[in-house]
Amino acid sequence: MAAFDYVALDERGKEKKGVLEGDSARQIRQALRDKGFTPLSVDQAKEKSKGAGLNLSFSGKGHISTPDLSLLTRQMATLIQSGLPLEEVLQAVANQSPKASVKSMMLSIRSKVLEGHSLANALGEYPGAFPKLFRSTVAAGEHSGHLDSVLESLADYVERQQMAVRKIKMAAIYPVILSFVAIGVVVFLLTTVVPDIVEVFDTSKQELPPLTAGLIAVSDWLMAYGHFLLIFIVLLVVGYKFQMSRSEGFERKAHQLYLKLPLISRIAQGADVSRFTSTLSILTSSGVPLVESLAISSEVMQNRVLREAITVTSDKVREGASLKNALEQTGHFPPLMLYMVASGESSGELEGMLKRTAEQQERELESLVSTLVGLFEPLMLLFMGGIVMVIVMAIMMPLMNMNTLVS
Repeated sequence: MAAFDYVALDERGKEKKGVLEGDSARQIRQALRDKGFTPLSVDQAKEKSKGAGLNLSFSGKGHISTPDLSLLTRQMATLIQSGLPLEEVLQAVANQSPKASVKSMMLSIRSKVLEGHSLANALGEYPGAFPKLFRSTVAAGEHSGHLDSVLESLADYVERQQMAVRKIKMAAIYPVILSFVAIGVVVFLLTTVVPDIVEVFDTSKQELPPLTAGLIAVSDWLMAYGHFLLIFIVLLVVGYKFQMSRSEGFERKAHQLYLKLPLISRIAQGADVSRFTSTLSILTSSGVPLVESLAISSEVMQNRVLREAITVTSDKVREGASLKNALEQTGHFPPLMLYMVASGESSGELEGMLKRTAEQQERELESLVSTLVGLFEPLMLLFMGGIVMVIVMAIMMPLMNMNTLVS
């Protein structure tokens, strides 16, 4: 049986959408007519748009969100642990989902499993929703006979990644809002308040102090060319993103620069090392060979230079080098991580040490972001206070000169 997406009109003429299982589209149309529906379209459920990539955040047709992926993974693990057959597990997960797209996807995967495909192969029909990391781990779980525990670990992994991204985004929201407000206040003062006060100075015909003259010049420039500056900034951002997506050389140079900038390097490296070690831990603990695990884990890293370093590491491990020595020779990984990897290799507990490394990197990154956000607020307030003070002084100085002349 296969899953079919349908669009039909009910007895009141209202459009209904849903998913049904059947042997053919004709059978689905007949089932709809038996319910009193008028079928408009019946199509076999399949992925609308296939994406490659290992990002755990998805949107659009044929994809599922990270919370949905975590939830259905957890549901599958729980039901498999209870002893239900896999096809019944997939049917139950599909029925539990309130989203038609997820239900359609799960029923389609169930149809593949009923045809004799493995779960990992069935998930491969939707690479945009189930990335290579997910499918490889599931395949290892099927081969080892521990699919339930592997799915449980995958659910934990997805939730940790989601939580880490959420924490960083939440920490960055306040500084971004504060920055926009600060810039908005300064632009408002220079383009609205200052020009009104300048008219007073124009009528007095007095010589203005250099600070006031400079402020008026900046205000005039913003009034005349501010929109061009805004357009230039937008074009600069769009051009940068375009070059990053089209030119591998440009992307590599930009990522090299990220790793050299004082604070940005610690954030970029910390986030990638955390993702890499966490992914490598779950893959190796699930029985995926180390060389293959390294290749898969490299794809979750955002920085191109670090991805290439892991590729070199994978080649050296394949040739017989230890993981610690191969990582150390790249020169891109923190000493504490290398020490823990060496300890894991010597004790035979590499998976556990990798998990500890990922947790340590996550804590360090969270602490760094929190510290930066804590410092940003007073620095931004000092900056805003300084700007406002300069504007007030530039306005008050000629007024005081006018009072002196009157006296």
